[in-house]
Amino acid sequence: MSNPISSEISLDEAGKHVGYLRLPHSVHRSAYGWIPIPIASIRRGEGPTILIMAGSHGDEYEGQIIVSTLIRDIAPGMIHGQLILLPMANYPAALAGQRTSPIDDGNLNRLFPGDPYGRPTQIIADYIENTLLKRAQYLVDMHSGGSSLLYDGANMLALEPQDADEQAKLRGMLSAFGLPKAFLHAPNPLNISAAARRQGAISILTELGGAGMSSKHLIDQARQGVLNLLAHLGMLNGDLVPDGPPCTTRFLRVEGPNHYVYSHDDGLYEPLAELGTRVEKGQPAARIHFPDTPLREPVTVLFNGDGELVCRRVQAQARRGDCLFQLAARDPDRL
Repeated sequence: MSNPISSEISLDEAGKHVGYLRLPHSVHRSAYGWIPIPIASIRRGEGPTILIMAGSHGDEYEGQIIVSTLIRDIAPGMIHGQLILLPMANYPAALAGQRTSPIDDGNLNRLFPGDPYGRPTQIIADYIENTLLKRAQYLVDMHSGGSSLLYDGANMLALEPQDADEQAKLRGMLSAFGLPKAFLHAPNPLNISAAARRQGAISILTELGGAGMSSKHLIDQARQGVLNLLAHLGMLNGDLVPDGPPCTTRFLRVEGPNHYVYSHDDGLYEPLAELGTRVEKGQPAARIHFPDTPLREPVTVLFNGDGELVCRRVQAQARRGDCLFQLAARDPDRL
């Protein structure tokens, strides 16, 4: 079965075209309706094809603002190649301001490669992987911490390179993007980085702040980084090309389970370390308090590894299984 999504715009025509992907969605209030997923294509001449997207998680806002701004600001005469831009990739989630879709509770970045026969979020995932990424050599997917997490400033994520050639190319791309920190991580076959790799594209994800807010500083920094990356890849020219990357990037690695701290109790968590600080294995990370049982002593949660504290939970209320902290360690040899 082919994917039921249809596009109002042609991805093969030169120029700037803005419209919607139409995902058929028959419900009580709209028997013959469709879900409108905004899309833009900017194309001119020969060059790379780059997919830039945001709104995979609907409560992550900086990326949605940046991608919308790029659609307005970039004209066909400024580029060589093609930009495909999705500012609200999981439109139902973005419209609701939720991490997951209110229609099917779908987490778009955990549903690749998707399913054209599936629920709406699975259909979106299939279209992104098998129609859009199939055309692209590069992916930039813009995330932030959302409502429940807060990252320490502006960060980039990338898959561990498969060989020396990819390592060199990825280091150049991350340095050109130029956010303060870049984390390498192992592949997860369900997320979009793995989808890009399956389609032969190199991907960079961002994590920009969070806490359900938007930050002008992070928006400006990441927008400059995207534009500088496009120039680095030989696509962008003209007045929008910045003087250089916003920062010198530090390269780190997320070392699997040892770099995550979870609550094993329901209660209120008191953080015992601040974002940006270095911590050691066995150091107290948080105390879980139980105001509903006042005489019960709080439980102390420990860090499982050494590293820099790069992300923390926002809400003080925590349940068993909630992530409280994420760490990363310096990894100069990998990149």
